[in-house]
Amino acid sequence: MKVAVLGAGAFGTALAVALGREGAVTLWGRNAGTRDSARLTGVQLPENVTVTAEIGAAATAEVLLLALPTQALAGFLAEHKAVLAGKMLVACCKGVDLASGLGPTALMARVCTAPAPTILTGPSFAADIARGLPTALTLACRDDVQGGLLQQRLSTAVLRLYRTTDVTGAELGGALKNVIAIAAGVVIGAGLGDSARAALMTRGYAEMVRLAMLKGARAETLAGLSGFGDLVLTCTSDQSRNFRFGKALGAGASFDAGVTVEGAATAKAVSNIAKAEGIDLPIATMVAALIDQQISISDAIQALLSRPLKQE
Repeated sequence: MKVAVLGAGAFGTALAVALGREGAVTLWGRNAGTRDSARLTGVQLPENVTVTAEIGAAATAEVLLLALPTQALAGFLAEHKAVLAGKMLVACCKGVDLASGLGPTALMARVCTAPAPTILTGPSFAADIARGLPTALTLACRDDVQGGLLQQRLSTAVLRLYRTTDVTGAELGGALKNVIAIAAGVVIGAGLGDSARAALMTRGYAEMVRLAMLKGARAETLAGLSGFGDLVLTCTSDQSRNFRFGKALGAGASFDAGVTVEGAATAKAVSNIAKAEGIDLPIATMVAALIDQQISISDAIQALLSRPLKQE
């Protein structure tokens, strides 16, 4: 099966590099035209990677990896609906669409006529994948036969994919951990310490499981790579954009507006879901309020610490 990566940002480029080390792959970007990545300093594409700015040329592949920001996905799908029809689409983004409240696979299913929409998610930094460092990810597809085919095609010697049919759990794990990573960054930026971060991560994980199970996910999926694994990575490393954003927020510092922070829009979408569903998600709701400047850091901390005591 021919593979193309749509989206030449850091993660899309890293995937193209990883796959290109073992076979042919096409990388599409609106402004493609160079073999040196502007998003991954010092990374040059393997000869097996064909770079193009023509969506039609990339879409001749049977498998299309959509490495686009979640908030841009709906517009991209609508714009290119015709060339995407009938392809095996794999979302390589994490988040909840703010306008619709849908995740990437639901957006793909709503717009495109295609086999079972799939998502590739889990604990990974683009720079690590591009450097060929060992990485394990979750590939979620409701059609287990298609999932097995994609698992074999997209795995490499150092990129190990585990598959599941629990698309909802994998998708929400990847989306919600970004919100908790922002909160973890706030904790560190505000100087509250590592013990507070550990507590925040633990209670944040409880929120992730609570919402995911409400939406029909399996708890064990959230305990895997796409949930717990990704949560640990993004809450403890400055490589995480969401963590860095939260850290700046907590310290009252500025943050580069040109950096995509998926968790910011997802926090607002999740806060809306919490209100609509009547589910208690205090950390996600507080992150959304902080981003919208509806509450101060000190008031947010006090609000969380003054919640009623209860059993774990």
